[in-house]
Amino acid sequence: MIRVLTVSFFCLSVALVGCSKKDEGASSAEPQTNTTSENNPTETAEKVEKAEESKETPSANAVKKAVRARGEAGGHGHGHGHDHDHDHAHGHGHGHGHGHGAPEQPAGIPAPADVAAAPADAVKTDSGLASKVLQKGTGTDNPTATSSVTVHYTGWTTDGKMFDSSVKRGTPATFRLNAVIPGWTEGVQLMVEGEKRRFWIPEDLAYKGRRGPPKGMLVFDVELIEITKAPKAPADVAAAPADAKKTESGLASKVIKAGTGKDHPKPESKVTVHYSGWTTDGKLFDSSVMRKQPATFPLNRVIPGWTEGVQLMVVGETRRLWIPEELAYKGRPGAPAGMLVFDVELISIQ
Repeated sequence: MIRVLTVSFFCLSVALVGCSKKDEGASSAEPQTNTTSENNPTETAEKVEKAEESKETPSANAVKKAVRARGEAGGHGHGHGHDHDHDHAHGHGHGHGHGHGAPEQPAGIPAPADVAAAPADAVKTDSGLASKVLQKGTGTDNPTATSSVTVHYTGWTTDGKMFDSSVKRGTPATFRLNAVIPGWTEGVQLMVEGEKRRFWIPEDLAYKGRRGPPKGMLVFDVELIEITKAPKAPADVAAAPADAKKTESGLASKVIKAGTGKDHPKPESKVTVHYSGWTTDGKLFDSSVMRKQPATFPLNRVIPGWTEGVQLMVVGETRRLWIPEELAYKGRPGAPAGMLVFDVELISIQ
């Protein structure tokens, strides 16, 4: 299976500890994750950082499994114990499970007749990526690099050997498009929902000869099932507005949507949330919303800004948090730097 290329997601739950494996995001071949990073606030940040080093392909769920089988952690430990695709695949990329004790691969899907080289009617981009539409799509919009996509895919080396397939696993892969190998990031942006396209990805846009993953040019048949656009950064992402409430620790917050609950969680409570996080320049670094899977984690296992901020909330509430660096990752290598901004929806308290 392909390892997730989605190395870019940061896990909340792991907040200060690391990301959980459930995430998604990573997938074996999936370019990214279904990375549902869930909830494991127990993985170490160190594992998370190592995970970032290996971007791979596209299978989210598969990736996750592949990553685990290989003992690889995908995803980044963003401080909230969420496992994200930070598994991935970071998760998602193409973590093809090759070598490294990867599980036995499924019986192969026959390679296309043109697997050895792109045919004359294939369209080639300036980067060297070649592709050909196999089935026209029904959608009108193309994903962007920050979009999350759900796909089915099969990958072969140019000698016709299949090395990964979400089709054989029977489960599509979901991942952030900017968290997979360059050939996937570029190529899937050419597609619309419902489209099937064949890609011939040069080695320098794939695994670049890295030890373990498939070598040389790789050929993928990809079906784009769904596109999920990245949440837009709030207008006040650069600094907390005058009407935000600030605590003695320096944490600032503002209620975006009033909740329906009456009770507040405690530090030892386990909470389920949806969230998106940005750096102050408006760059999204993690989002459970894009993974379409909420994150669950013990509140005392995440970064201090989350532990404090979520205790201010009630079920049903959505709140924006401006978390100073000293209450976030404290300059830890590999994690987002500076003040971080999160939109958090508190779904349940256990």
